Amino acid sequence: MLVKQKKRRLKKNYFKNSGAKQRAKIVATLGNVLKIASLLTVVALMSCAFVFGYDLLTQSSFFSASDIRVSGFDRLTMQQIIDHADIHAGRNIFSINLTTTRKRLLAHPWIKDAEVSREIPSGLAIQITEYEPLAIIDMNHRFLIDQSGIIFKEWDENDPSDLPVIAGLGISDLKVGDGPSSRSFSAIMSVLKLGQKNNSTIPIDQISRIEVDRDIGLTLHVKDQTGAIHLGYHDYPSKYKLLEKVLVYFENKNNDSTLRSIDLNNPNRIVVNIDTKASPATGQKEV
Repeated sequence: MLVKQKKRRLKKNYFKNSGAKQRAKIVATLGNVLKIASLLTVVALMSCAFVFGYDLLTQSSFFSASDIRVSGFDRLTMQQIIDHADIHAGRNIFSINLTTTRKRLLAHPWIKDAEVSREIPSGLAIQITEYEPLAIIDMNHRFLIDQSGIIFKEWDENDPSDLPVIAGLGISDLKVGDGPSSRSFSAIMSVLKLGQKNNSTIPIDQISRIEVDRDIGLTLHVKDQTGAIHLGYHDYPSKYKLLEKVLVYFENKNNDSTLRSIDLNNPNRIVVNIDTKASPATGQKEV
């Protein structure tokens, strides 16, 4: 006869829901709340301290700007730069946003670069770099290009007028950023840079106009001379040496003639057009 086994009764865990357990939870929760409250209190106190310190720095007369120094300017005046930066003596140096002031300066068409710094306790220093104009590009409207060939502003009557004027270029020829230049624009830059060298045959300040023909190349017009100098493309240093010899020859041997044009497109066949005082007829001579 089988004997029925009694089911084993599981004992309940009375501690699990006991008052002690509940009290432990409450104590732990209160501890966490106190930690968070303490942290928030510290953060609030630090924020107040920062606000108080910031107000002290930006409103204290001890840090009022009494010495504003500007350097690096030539074309612009010191006052023009200060006005454009929108700063003035007496303003607290810590209330001035240096990044915003620099961006404001860079917005001026003649300022290429700028740096603004504080000199504690009461100084501000502005260092600028101005654009150096190289030539004027004439495309119905006139524009100034800098030493790297980048257009930096539209020319107006207050800008230099004695720079070489470049005619015959199109929008597609212009240099944009670090992109490549067209053949015509590269040729112009080569001639202008060559004219900046010491003892150049044609100094850049003597060039009045450069005309561009996409197929033939460059033609130079020199100040105080009516003759046109046809340079074509390529090998400009060698062509300048040949040009110097031609100019010296006609200066020494042909005082009764005037040069109308010199064609250096083919260095092996230099063609010179002249007007003689003795005869109004135009002569052509190969050198």
